[in-house]
Amino acid sequence: MSGTERVLVVVPTYNEVANLEPVLQRLLGAVPGVHALVVDDGSPDGTGELADKLSAGDPRVHVLHRPGKAGLGPAYVAGFRWGREHGYDVLVEMDADGSHAPEQLPRLLAALEGADLALGSRYVPGGQVTDWPAHRLLLSRVGNRYTRWALRLPLADATGGYRAARASLIDRLPFDDVASQGYCFQVDWAWRAWRDGARVVEVPITFSERTAGRSKMSGSIVGEALVRVTVWGLRDRLADRLPGWVPRPVPGRVRDGGRSEAAR
Repeated sequence: MSGTERVLVVVPTYNEVANLEPVLQRLLGAVPGVHALVVDDGSPDGTGELADKLSAGDPRVHVLHRPGKAGLGPAYVAGFRWGREHGYDVLVEMDADGSHAPEQLPRLLAALEGADLALGSRYVPGGQVTDWPAHRLLLSRVGNRYTRWALRLPLADATGGYRAARASLIDRLPFDDVASQGYCFQVDWAWRAWRDGARVVEVPITFSERTAGRSKMSGSIVGEALVRVTVWGLRDRLADRLPGWVPRPVPGRVRDGGRSEAAR
């Protein structure tokens, strides 16, 4: 990736007052040239006010306030839109809870040298998860396997939320009709990118459990993902049997650790 490209890290927040400042400090220390956009959904714990304070003290920190909790997907879409309106060349997704190590961001940015989308992957060689209980890790692995099978999507970790994308990819994907509110958004737009023929790479990362605050994962979020992935997969298979009923995926390519393989 060119050193002249402007990078914006979009950090959605809801009640992350204990995590936000240390995460931003780590991010700007690890990659001083990037900017961060905190997208706060009206956090009642003061996260938005803290973000404003941090922004006032550092021109690399920006804040986008939204009136209420509307879901992870819409928060990222709003952040992408803001980033494009302000001329950023690369958009990065990163959690505010410290589970995504800012020190690993250079890996994602370097991977964009030959790609449109770089996914931080827990499940390719070199990737790992630390401090998760066994049931949470099992749920994540099974969810990814099911997603891979249902959507015929050759990604080891389509649900991960640490990723970097070129602005050209963001511009050409139809984010305005993304219906996914929760973490299923990550599957949704990774699948859209692959169907569009984007060059996708998976980069090994270490994912760590948050040390402060409460996880936003819930049964309803898991349920949404299961239902949506199942419906998308069925529609995709019907498209094979009834050409023209819905658009068929455009074959793409996925690279894992430098090795390329056909998407189908």
